Amino acid sequence: MYVSERYRIHGKDAQTIALGIEELVRTGALPAGEPLPTVRGLAGELAVSPTTVAAAYRTLRDRGLVQGEGRRGTRVTGARSDRARTAPAVPAGIRDLSSGAPDPALLPRYGPFLRRLTSAPRLYERSSVLPALEEVLRLDIAADFGRAVADPLAIVSGALDGIERTLLSVLRPGDRVAVEDPGYANLIDLVAAAGLLAVPVIIDADGMTPESLHRAVRAGVRAVVITPRAQNPTGASTSAGRRRDLRALLREHPGVLVVEDDHAAGIAGAPLHAVGPGLERWVYVRSLSKAHGPDLRVAALLGDPETVAHVTRRHRLGAGWVPLLMQELAAGLLADPAVADRVRAAQAAYAARRDALLRALDVRGIAATGRTGLNVWVPVANESAAVTALRDAGWAVGAGERFRLRSAPALRITVATLAPDEAQRVAAAVDAGQRQGTYAG
Repeated sequence: MYVSERYRIHGKDAQTIALGIEELVRTGALPAGEPLPTVRGLAGELAVSPTTVAAAYRTLRDRGLVQGEGRRGTRVTGARSDRARTAPAVPAGIRDLSSGAPDPALLPRYGPFLRRLTSAPRLYERSSVLPALEEVLRLDIAADFGRAVADPLAIVSGALDGIERTLLSVLRPGDRVAVEDPGYANLIDLVAAAGLLAVPVIIDADGMTPESLHRAVRAGVRAVVITPRAQNPTGASTSAGRRRDLRALLREHPGVLVVEDDHAAGIAGAPLHAVGPGLERWVYVRSLSKAHGPDLRVAALLGDPETVAHVTRRHRLGAGWVPLLMQELAAGLLADPAVADRVRAAQAAYAARRDALLRALDVRGIAATGRTGLNVWVPVANESAAVTALRDAGWAVGAGERFRLRSAPALRITVATLAPDEAQRVAAAVDAGQRQGTYAG
């Protein structure tokens, strides 16, 4: 039986056929990896010309929803709907370890800094970057880069906003983007929503593997998005050696744009080994969300002059700039020694919470990763059963399906608010599921 019969693909023109298949993909009725009928096969079923079906498939490829595989035909990609990657609500009475958010108790308090904000209203400023914020950000980033930072700088509303503006400013629908697998669910959604094709790249504890990235580059990616530390969901962190290998590879492909998402700067728990700076086309986005609070909606975006200029022009066409009041608040927080001490204390607390869960799992013989950041990644055999087992024990965790394209099943456990003594109880619940045959060895 053809896929079209099972899923009721219909239409007499290319647009209707493409829209129908897109809806099936977006709702999950056509899952990732599912082969579509051959062009001639579907044309015969629908009583249309092969040219019509070919045009429909081309539209779907341009939107990143299907991928042609030569003689093997056309398959649905891992691009799924926003609904498919939205975390389910946590039931009352269940401890939430699924959000990926920082611990509110470890964030700085804004009150004293809000009282210092400029009271005079600003109008349409010539510069979209507050000089006081730019100054402190350049000093902050220079400490991680190990050099003075004179690269062009823009201010965006968080890491994902910076990534979106960059990709939409440089790429076109149908372009391929290399993404980490497993990787940040919202980024995977963003790539699909922009009509781009996500090409999964294998990662290990040191970040993207050169072999997998090389395959992606050979497949024609025009951009690669890298999380240099606190990788979500695995906690991977690009090592110095891996940085060297990836830079050597990317230097041979100067047309590939490198976008780095340093979303957990300040609390990642690892040094920064940024891959992009100094390459021909690169952008580095440094967010304040995890260390200073998501509600700030402030991030720095650095990069090569041409790419940053593209992003800035696109920003001016829409929102125009990040509110200078928020920039002023961010500048005050970054320049305050007491806030810096609080951020360092938060980094230490997150490291202790990660390590406590990893040790508790390791004692029970359960494999897991979580070198940096706020999450621990636990391989499992059956995600649905694993999530249910943890929920029955009183813990809500994230199913790995939201973060995966082709990688193996797993759970994401957010440790941001997990006390060390609670780690033993979570590990015990994981162990119970493993002994029931739920978890992978």
